[in-house]
Amino acid sequence: MTSNTINLVTIMAISELVAGRVAERLAGSGRDSGKIRKRLLAAEDAAVYLGRTKEAVQRLIAAGNLPTVKSDRRVFLEIQDLDRWIDQSKFQ
Repeated sequence: MTSNTINLVTIMAISELVAGRVAERLAGSGRDSGKIRKRLLAAEDAAVYLGRTKEAVQRLIAAGNLPTVKSDRRVFLEIQDLDRWIDQSKFQ
């Protein structure tokens, strides 16, 4: 191999490592495939996230078991609150 070929192979290997690190950081920063993940979910989406029906989620909201974020006339649920509810509902 010539020194130019070795340099090219080295540069390509380094660029692959850098690309992998960048992808890892983006995945951990709330981005998914270049899109920003939603922080708030409508009741229908929250139901899918929890594996429940929309009506079951609405009952949890009405009972005060899930906090909501209200914007105008729309009601949203924060993913962190859904995760917290899951953790608090666990038992052994």
